[in-house]
Amino acid sequence: MWKHHARFERHSLWLIIGIIITVSIGGLVEISPLFYLESTIENVKGVRPYTPLEQAGRNIYVREGCYVCHSQMIRPLRDEVERYGHYSLAAESMYDHPFQWGSKRTGPDLARVGGKYSDSWHVDHLTNPRSVVPESNMPPYAFLAKRELDYRAIEKHLASLRGVGVPYTDAQLKNAREDLETQVDAFAGERSGLKTRYGAKVTQRDFDGNPEMLTEMDALVAYLQVLGTMVDFKTYKATDPENLR
Repeated sequence: MWKHHARFERHSLWLIIGIIITVSIGGLVEISPLFYLESTIENVKGVRPYTPLEQAGRNIYVREGCYVCHSQMIRPLRDEVERYGHYSLAAESMYDHPFQWGSKRTGPDLARVGGKYSDSWHVDHLTNPRSVVPESNMPPYAFLAKRELDYRAIEKHLASLRGVGVPYTDAQLKNAREDLETQVDAFAGERSGLKTRYGAKVTQRDFDGNPEMLTEMDALVAYLQVLGTMVDFKTYKATDPENLR
C-alpha cells in the first residue's frame, strides 16, 4: 500500500477521496460513543448549585470581566497541578452558565482560590491589588465595597438557571432573598434554613468587613471563597464510587 502513495500525490481526486474516508473514520470513532452515554459529566459528591449570594457574586465576576485574565481550569499537567492543586473536574462547572474554563491567564488560575486567602486579603486585593501583590497589573475594584448589592430579582435569576438545568428546588427559589441575606449574617446561626437547603459546608459570615451594608464586595468575595471547595480532594479518587452520587 505504501508503495502506491504517489497515486494519491499526483491525482487530487484520489487525495480528496482519501481525506474524506480518513476524516469520516476518525469522526465516527470520536462521535459514536456519545450516542450511548447518558451524560459525559459525572455527578461528583459535594458539588452543589451556588447559594444566592455566591451566584450574585459570580454575576459580578462575569460583569467586571474577571474571566478575561483569570481562567478556572487546571489542566492535568504536572506544573499546573503542583502550582494550583488537583486538576479541574467537569462536574465542578456543571452548574456554571457560562463556565469559566479557558486558556488566557494574565493572572493566576482561580479554580482553587477558595479558602486560600482570608476575606480581608481579598478585600484588600480587590480594593488595591498592589497593596498585597506589588507586581500586579490588575485594576482596582474599590467601588464594589461602596456599592450596595441589588438582589431584587434574585428569585427570577435562580428560576432562569433552573430552566437550563441547575437543580434549584422550590424551597431554594422561595427563600432566595432570605438565604442571600442570611449568608452575610454571622449571628443567624441555625435559625435559618440556609445550611439545610445548601449543605453544612456553606460559609456564613460578613465577607467585606462592613456589617452595616450588604455590598457587591460581599457577594464577590463569597463567590471567590467557594471556588474549589465543594469537592474534598484529600479523599477524592476518580474510581471510588463513594465520591460519586
